[in-house]
Amino acid sequence: MSHVADLDRPSSSAPEVATLGQLRTTDHQHRTVKQELRANLIAALRSGTTAFPGIVGFDDTVLPEVETSLLAGHDFVLLGERGQGKTRLMRTLVGLLDEWTPVVAGCEINDHPYAPACLRCRTLHAEAGDALPVGWLHRSQRYGEKLATPDTSVGDLIGDVDPTKVAEGRTLGDPETVHYGLLPRANRGIFGINELPDLAERIQVALFNVLEERDIQVRGYALRLPLDLLLVASANPEDYTNRGRIITPLKDRFGGEIRTHYPLDIDDEVELVTQEAQLVAEVPLHLLEVVARFTEEMRGSSAIDQRSGVSARFAVGAAEGLSGAALRRGALRGEDAPVARVGDLPGVLVTLQGKVEFEMGEEGRESEVMEHLFRVAVASTYREHLAGVDLGGFTAHFVEGDTVETGSFVTSEALLHQLGTVPGLAQVLEGLGVSEDNVSPGQVAAAVEFVLEGLHLTRRLSKDSVDGVTVYGG
Repeated sequence: MSHVADLDRPSSSAPEVATLGQLRTTDHQHRTVKQELRANLIAALRSGTTAFPGIVGFDDTVLPEVETSLLAGHDFVLLGERGQGKTRLMRTLVGLLDEWTPVVAGCEINDHPYAPACLRCRTLHAEAGDALPVGWLHRSQRYGEKLATPDTSVGDLIGDVDPTKVAEGRTLGDPETVHYGLLPRANRGIFGINELPDLAERIQVALFNVLEERDIQVRGYALRLPLDLLLVASANPEDYTNRGRIITPLKDRFGGEIRTHYPLDIDDEVELVTQEAQLVAEVPLHLLEVVARFTEEMRGSSAIDQRSGVSARFAVGAAEGLSGAALRRGALRGEDAPVARVGDLPGVLVTLQGKVEFEMGEEGRESEVMEHLFRVAVASTYREHLAGVDLGGFTAHFVEGDTVETGSFVTSEALLHQLGTVPGLAQVLEGLGVSEDNVSPGQVAAAVEFVLEGLHLTRRLSKDSVDGVTVYGG
């Protein structure tokens, strides 16, 4: 399930206006990108419409600062650890642009018909007048992005002389020999630079004019192109010391620096995982909460390198891994509607260790640390949902020394058959938010296994695990 709006899909067709003369007869007004963003953001705020679809957990912290920067007309830097949604936030900004905007047809830098800037369009306008051909650009085409790398060149971002055009007979002094880089091609749109500190300092210098004077310089050409764009960059605080830094003059030219963060509460983390994870089998809500709590425990652990952070992709990967484990069990044991269980998670976590950086002193203890934090997360979720539920019906099953065997090869029906009828199961399902209408054996088995694990963690039930087989009781 996704709450993210599809900004790439036009909700209406482009206006049927093909020339400058026809455009003048409409009510279209030429606005800069920042004026568009400001007007559309104000309209969204007044109507209560979500201006940043798919952004979770920033409503009271980051988004007000982003809105203030947009209303002020500022370019800005998003500063935060990996996996905090910086790139997603940058990409949603395009939804605040007008859906369609007119451009001079065929222009490489999307000149507005009312104010052509490049030599080609100015010449064409002088020759054609109101017959100047007009095209229409959807807002999804007005967003550009570059992942900054140390080998990024000025030519990549700003532009360079095109040897092909020179070979065609143009002189080196002809401005039309310039091949525009990514920033000029994002003119009249939004451009995002990911990991800005990774840009070499001399390349960062090339951005000075773009941010302040709003023009570009290419190998001595004095191209007075009044670039009209919003520039947004992202950076990781650790990058300032490890791989590079944003040089002070460039930081001064950005309007602001906005700190992002990981979700501040469990519900936001669960919502984020639900939104982003591509699940191939059902993962119950209580297990998504376990994943969220486990991720939160990782972010607060002294054994984890918090400067590197624990990305939201870790939680998403854990949820997807759970669904994959359930689907594998279903394929091996012939279950048509497999459901993930709490016992599937330890096997998934082994595959996720590479997503986390541990402190130097924890070398060799990575699995032990993760298993401990996993138990803490399960126990917290168990207490949150089942602390007040009478589980005497479950514990009574083990009084005479009976056991329940579970694991990655034990089907839901086989697990439930071992327990038989259990008093209080309805209250457990209710406590875990499982609807009793059309409840499946897989959902019941997931709830039962969670109860057994909770009883074990609260020292009310013994447990032994060997080679993927877990035995409760005995």
